Amino acid sequence: MQNETISQVSPQKTVLLFGASRGLGFAMAQAYLRRGWHVIATARQGSSGALDALVDSLGAAVGGALEVETVDIAIPAQVTALRERLAGRRVDLLFVNAGVKNDDRETIADVSTEEFVRVMVTNALSPMRVIETFESLVPPGGTLGVMSSGQGSVTNNTNGHYEVYRASKAALNMLMRSFAARHGDDTRTLLLTAPGWVRTDMGGADARLSIDESIPHLIDTITAHEGRAGLHYVDYLGRKVPW
Repeated sequence: MQNETISQVSPQKTVLLFGASRGLGFAMAQAYLRRGWHVIATARQGSSGALDALVDSLGAAVGGALEVETVDIAIPAQVTALRERLAGRRVDLLFVNAGVKNDDRETIADVSTEEFVRVMVTNALSPMRVIETFESLVPPGGTLGVMSSGQGSVTNNTNGHYEVYRASKAALNMLMRSFAARHGDDTRTLLLTAPGWVRTDMGGADARLSIDESIPHLIDTITAHEGRAGLHYVDYLGRKVPW
């Protein structure tokens, strides 16, 4: 990401990025700043340290391009409060990066009801509540995106591992598809993106890709889909992921 320049994208564009306190979301915030975007980045209470440090390190001129907001998307009242704070704003890209995993070894026979609900609420319900709540800030020609996963593909599930996580991402994909069906005449781009298996706290140390091998390509893919109305389920290289 170090070779990205501000001249690549118009500095007037704004991205509202949910889940930007660490990992992929934080890397996206950094990359969009380098590309000249105005970034509104969200973090949960007590987890905005890296974003706050980034604001300080950027200096006054560039630091003003980054706003940090506090919200836990699993708490509807906080989502509503942020929507009220952002009333009247225009967002070219609304992107929700949120996700948790459970014990990879747990099957549907093993998982507790409480853990199943936690994963489903965080990975499927809450991101779609954000989309429903904030989509009116995105004008015609804008983009609504959600971080999905290749593991959300029903077609590609040939080994059955990561059952609960897979189910949550498949549910997210279905809910986004339902949103697209209800907005059939929408001229905006709708994206479900799969970043690949990336070395983060969630992806683990054995993951195939580094953040620098995933995020710049992911952002290029998002950019390439600007103005392409309808729902697209693609990986970080822009390849279609089978449903």
